[in-house]
Amino acid sequence: MMSMVCEAHLQGDSEVHGPDFDPVTITFVFELVLLSGLLYVLASDVYIKREKRRTLTVLVLLVIGQNVIFYLDIGSLPWAARDDQLFKKLETILLYSVRPVMIVLFTEVVWDKAPKAIMASWTLAGINAAVSLTALFSPVVFSIYPNGIFQRGPLGYTCLVISALLILNLLCFLIRTYRTSKHFRLAIPILNTLMLIVGTSYDMAMTGGDTRITGLGLALVGNCVFYYIWVHLQFVRAHENELKASQRIQLMKTQIRPHFLFNTLSTIRAEYARDPDLGEQTLTKFSKYLRQNLDAMEEVDVIPFSREMEHTRLYADIEMLRFPSVRVEYDLRDEDFVIPFLTVQPLVENAIRHGVRGRKEGIVSVSSRLEKNWHIVEIRDNGVGFDVSAPPKPGESHIGIENVRTRVEQVSGGSLQVKSEIGKGTTATLRIPASGGRNEAERQTGEKSEPRNGEKTAP
Repeated sequence: MMSMVCEAHLQGDSEVHGPDFDPVTITFVFELVLLSGLLYVLASDVYIKREKRRTLTVLVLLVIGQNVIFYLDIGSLPWAARDDQLFKKLETILLYSVRPVMIVLFTEVVWDKAPKAIMASWTLAGINAAVSLTALFSPVVFSIYPNGIFQRGPLGYTCLVISALLILNLLCFLIRTYRTSKHFRLAIPILNTLMLIVGTSYDMAMTGGDTRITGLGLALVGNCVFYYIWVHLQFVRAHENELKASQRIQLMKTQIRPHFLFNTLSTIRAEYARDPDLGEQTLTKFSKYLRQNLDAMEEVDVIPFSREMEHTRLYADIEMLRFPSVRVEYDLRDEDFVIPFLTVQPLVENAIRHGVRGRKEGIVSVSSRLEKNWHIVEIRDNGVGFDVSAPPKPGESHIGIENVRTRVEQVSGGSLQVKSEIGKGTTATLRIPASGGRNEAERQTGEKSEPRNGEKTAP
């Protein structure tokens, strides 16, 4: 029996058919499901601005309405084909009027404020709608004859021209606003704009076939989804900037501690009594140290390594005045790179405060070298050491180690490794990937970094 079935199949006596699916209907249902899900996400997303959420919601509803009209093609239904194709005219007028409106709404999504240019865009969209409405009583835009033939009038391309002007305005705004930003900020808006152009061009070139699903309709669905992603990414980046600002403030508070200020001022007062010139030099260093700590709150992620070392020296010089048994040495063979601000100084501070203060002769050495594709910075001390695996005791936490590690990893893609042996000392090693040297520092910070006189530099 099985052989008979196989033979019949081979002879064509029986054919196997899969279920008949209408690809246009499947595409339409997929669009509805996708846009409905996006509406739900917009309603529940409390993180993006209310104005952006409202604009995107209106956009999604307009796209759903337009695609439903395209799919159902109400004006072509038998019951709607009476009265000189009135329903078909109304359908076409609605579609002609709403397209520029969508482009203006997309412009509002990427525009944080509503400048005069937005009002000009809305004026153009209003003019287009007014011109389209003339089709009810005049063939100046288009005519639809009882046999269903569509005929453009002298102003038949008004919608296309105004839409092109609005898209060009959107592109110019994006390029003007984000030309100095990272490229990913432009990628999604430009991709969306190109989708609109391609979708419209495809529809204009199409001379037949099923018009219930259009290139423009698909492009608008993609625009809604990708613009929502873009707006949400904008929120994420703004939130990251707020966190960075908060970290800068917290870092500044950590570095400028009340007892350090009090002890330093006491040292300066004693130096003035004993040696006014030395007291004056110490006061100058201390004021510069405080100013550089305040500069840490600026919107700059990295600074030249030489500037970080200048800040470190100011701190170390003050501490060596307070603790004559402490000595800080430098062997800087590589300075041609950038580093997150307040990176080396907190590690030197840890070495002095928790390592060598109690030593009869406490030595902290700071060295830098270029090793293959890495800038290596080491801070060594001959202090008391500690157990790196043990949790810090209350009041004895090592200042800034985790903060430094986090910033080095996130900002520079580097790492911080701490090794310590009780009774022998601690070594903190920073590894910064090589990425452009001094020129990179000048590009990112706008400063020219010069080596200090008397320091060893790489040949």
